[in-house]
Amino acid sequence: MTGQRLDRYLSERHPDISRARWQEWIAAGQVRVNGQPVTKPAHRLRAGDTVDYTLPPDRPPDYDLTPEAIPVPIVYEDDHLLVVNKPRGLTVHPAPGHPHGTLVNALLAHSPTLAQGSAGFRPGVVHRLDKDTTGLLVVAKTDRAHARLSSALQRHAIEREYRALVWGMPRETHFTVDLPIGRHPVQRKKMAALDAAAVLAGKARPARTHFVVQEAFRDCALLAARLETGRTHQVRVHASAVGHPVVGDPLYGGIRKPPRDWSPDLANAVACLQGQLLHAYALAFEHPLTGERMHFTAPLPDDFQQVLTLLRGYNQAR
Repeated sequence: MTGQRLDRYLSERHPDISRARWQEWIAAGQVRVNGQPVTKPAHRLRAGDTVDYTLPPDRPPDYDLTPEAIPVPIVYEDDHLLVVNKPRGLTVHPAPGHPHGTLVNALLAHSPTLAQGSAGFRPGVVHRLDKDTTGLLVVAKTDRAHARLSSALQRHAIEREYRALVWGMPRETHFTVDLPIGRHPVQRKKMAALDAAAVLAGKARPARTHFVVQEAFRDCALLAARLETGRTHQVRVHASAVGHPVVGDPLYGGIRKPPRDWSPDLANAVACLQGQLLHAYALAFEHPLTGERMHFTAPLPDDFQQVLTLLRGYNQAR
């Protein structure tokens, strides 16, 4: 702590909150050092200083929540919830850099009433997928459904299984990655697999992913990934941490030069990917109002399926 900037100290202790947000809250007088408000993010801490704060509620809705006619496949719908199959390239909710054109805007055009949840700028959202990750999401239409689904998510009672095409072949067909995840210490847009000490220091949170090899190729493997926790970029970070980054992942080492003996069609299909080959394949939970057990699957998107088909042909040709 000694000599460390106040904003950096807080962002490292709370990796899920950006340093920019901490700077806003410090400037607004929400952070106190030794009981006194400090409004300068660059304030240097000294040995023995105590830091406390009152976190304000989520930023008021300052994004455009105009309904937009964006096509999104609806897998299931009733009066309480929706299950959607999110396409690649679609951000889940408005955020800096993506003020509109999101899944939320699309869903508001389909269903004008969505649960308000904990933040006005992401109505209905229970859990998220990265912009370029495809697959299944459950969305709440009522506040009651949102509260119960959010509680189920926190209790790990919502089962989520992914399909990921990764570089290389894992040594074991069944393996678990148990590595805490926190904000990357240098590249702040990335997350990183850290150690237990980072958890004790408040810089990471426990994370566990179970992997099973579904199909093996010469240079890649198709994995099933089951989440036990739900951290930002979890599958991508854990796969990369064990030396098998997701194919096409621009953040975690998934952009690679194809092997020389790949066919032009296969090499081109991988080079033209618009994001990582990671798909939220299966989703299971109890209905928040009826208690009925619900289970959904979504087929792989076309670009993912095309690469797999070409890889199978490449394997057979050798």
